[in-house]
Amino acid sequence: MHNFLPKAYFKGQFVPFADAQLSIATHALHYGTGAFGGLRGIPNPQNPSQILLFRLDRHCQRLSSSARFLKFDLSPDKIQSVITEFVQANQPQQSFYMRPFVYTSDLGIAPRLHKIEKDFFVYGLELGDYLSADGVSCRISSWCRQEDRSFPLRGKISGAYITSSLAKTEAVESGFDEAILLNAQGKVCEATGMNIFVVRNGHIFTPGVEQDILEGITRDSVIQVARSLGFKVIERPIDKTELLIADEVFLCGTAAKVTPVKQIENYQLSTERPVTEKLKEAITAITEDRYPEFKEWVYRIDLAGA
Repeated sequence: MHNFLPKAYFKGQFVPFADAQLSIATHALHYGTGAFGGLRGIPNPQNPSQILLFRLDRHCQRLSSSARFLKFDLSPDKIQSVITEFVQANQPQQSFYMRPFVYTSDLGIAPRLHKIEKDFFVYGLELGDYLSADGVSCRISSWCRQEDRSFPLRGKISGAYITSSLAKTEAVESGFDEAILLNAQGKVCEATGMNIFVVRNGHIFTPGVEQDILEGITRDSVIQVARSLGFKVIERPIDKTELLIADEVFLCGTAAKVTPVKQIENYQLSTERPVTEKLKEAITAITEDRYPEFKEWVYRIDLAGA
């Protein structure tokens, strides 16, 4: 049962969440012609009347870029302004997740992006841990990640997530928590909504942006933080067999944060995860505004008087 925040931004205004409803004939519902973002917010542990958002500028920029694939001109500044007002309107008191979404809002049956109305909404819900903090089990999915030549993978296009949905259900129904997708070349790509990292011999490896991955914001954050801590981070193609003999494997994303992998197929991974734990602690400290080196990544919204 989800606890949705009471107000949504819908058709240019703030309305009760229950009143933000779409027609069954909405174009994006039929063709996956939408794009979304996702970002967490938490009350400032040192100042509960202030909400902290992690890398809001990057989230707004990525959603604006995703909207361009849909022929929708939506500026990062507009997105940021709406999100700020959304937080102030809802006055959240605990950890929450926001979902801004751009979509073809016309009622029609022809698949197209030209001569069609677009719109933008935002809603949110209370959210704790998306995946188990103790670690997750993963299987290698039989489903393959799309290729950039057939899908705009640098956008968070809603239609792309049919593959993630198929892979996630396949994994859960076969006894695992999560799925790892390979790309069309058979190289490790990502999980169903998270990027993946491998630790071997003290170095950190992750698939590069040429491997048909989503250019994750948390992924970029992990890379920068790891390098600041003195780790060598290498972006390159990763083979499936590397996962099975890794010292550590972890997933990362806005919802998942930094989540260790404890099992891949029938291979158990070590419960000693010094690199993963160090990065998880650092990312948590940054999001809670306790890490001066990356203080600029935290956007602060004052709820007082809202």
